[in-house]
Amino acid sequence: MKLDTSSYYPKSPLDDEETSYGKETPGDSLFPAEKGSESLKDEVLTKDEREGEESPVEKETAASKEPLYDPGEGERFIDGLSTFLSWVLVPLLMPVYGVILAFNLSILDYMPFGTKLTFTIITAAVNLAIPALLVVLLKRFGLVDDLGLNGRKERFIPYLITIVAMGATGWFMWIKHAPLWFVMFFVGGALAGVVNMLINFRWKISAHSAAIAGIVALLIRIMHEGSAQPSVLVWLMIWIGLSGLLGSARVWLGRHTVAQVLAGYAVGFLSVFLLTMIR
Repeated sequence: MKLDTSSYYPKSPLDDEETSYGKETPGDSLFPAEKGSESLKDEVLTKDEREGEESPVEKETAASKEPLYDPGEGERFIDGLSTFLSWVLVPLLMPVYGVILAFNLSILDYMPFGTKLTFTIITAAVNLAIPALLVVLLKRFGLVDDLGLNGRKERFIPYLITIVAMGATGWFMWIKHAPLWFVMFFVGGALAGVVNMLINFRWKISAHSAAIAGIVALLIRIMHEGSAQPSVLVWLMIWIGLSGLLGSARVWLGRHTVAQVLAGYAVGFLSVFLLTMIR
């Protein structure tokens, strides 16, 4: 928790200001002036000096504008890393990551590179490019406050967009005769979106956690599929680690509580895992 480490006793505006008192100059008297010293001081100051001098009120106002807490290098690094993870692992990118992993770690690895690339581009267009463009338009028309969609009340329309995009991708994979577990990865993502949208009316569940948990569920399903590449276990460990880092980042940034992150994990994992196990 970030604490206010500023002093309880504000620094006097005169602490760092050197005055003519206490300094010996050729014209100083041996005895301090008892009366009229302020007027004498004003007489000594030139007009330019009086105009350029900053009043104590101005100094106090300037001091009040300084931040009460200055985070150290370590905290700034964690802030930057958490923000970076939140954008690199944004929910809109998870369908694209899922397609890339499935095409390289499962039985789908036998497909030609051109086919893999085409399916990946279509998935990115439907689930990343179009939703991102629509969110930008929503912000432009004032329906959302920021592109990160950090407010609970502004997530309803983006959730609908995501659900439709995931469902459309699942339908596309179905008509292209993709394996059922691969189709259900997208259907499970759409289901997770529906559950999150309903919960979001009363509680701000973590969409980031739900999305990355769906990737973990997909990798576990690929392992059970029987024709997985040997490196799938390594990638599973990597994504489990990333899911932990992402959840910690969302809590560190103050976007979610621990309970909201854990609930997102549960919704995303169960939605994808249970549907992909359908045969």
